[in-house]
Amino acid sequence: MGLGERLAEVDARIADAAHAAGRDPRALTRIVVTKFHPASLVDELYRLGVRDVGENRQQELTEKQRELGGRDGLRWHFIGQAQTNKARAIRAAASVVHSVDRARLADALDAAGEGMPRLDVLLQVNLTDDPGRGGVAPEALEELAMHTAACPTLRVRGVMAVAPLGEPPAPAFERLAVCSARLQTIVSDATWISAGMTADFAEAIAAGATHLRIGSAITGPRPARG
Repeated sequence: MGLGERLAEVDARIADAAHAAGRDPRALTRIVVTKFHPASLVDELYRLGVRDVGENRQQELTEKQRELGGRDGLRWHFIGQAQTNKARAIRAAASVVHSVDRARLADALDAAGEGMPRLDVLLQVNLTDDPGRGGVAPEALEELAMHTAACPTLRVRGVMAVAPLGEPPAPAFERLAVCSARLQTIVSDATWISAGMTADFAEAIAAGATHLRIGSAITGPRPARG
């Protein structure tokens, strides 16, 4: 099955899941995660109509954006864990950052944005009991939201999370929806929910996800890394 066929199949599955949940699939943003794939694949996706692509690593994001960034309407989503010392490079390449999980990172992204348009950011929530996983603890979300919303070059758009391993995704995404509602008491228009990957996007859609991060189901297996 070719790239275009895989893209069409996933989009049909997304539409089916949206209709099953009583939602309009046109209200969902499908982000194609192109981790480890060459820039030529992103170019092919663009020619197939894809306008939202995601990267986990700053170096890959920077290299691909430099090569392809002139494509009209192409939006780069940084979805990986971010280090503060990479904030300037991430800020220069990304259209959206999904993984703001601490005040220091918000401050670093803000400081890197002088003279630039406001950057759309999401607050990553840790849905596990493991403090070593990425994301802010749910009970600390409001504090992070107030801090980030006060950063003049950032725009808080919503929440992001990864479903925990060893737990059904549906209840985890329901907890994220509760976090989204709490965030909106602080930032009323922060309505985005970035959740759902290849294996669990139907559950994410049912719980209100607005942005889906789909990788290998569309791109195919990741190339071996030398």
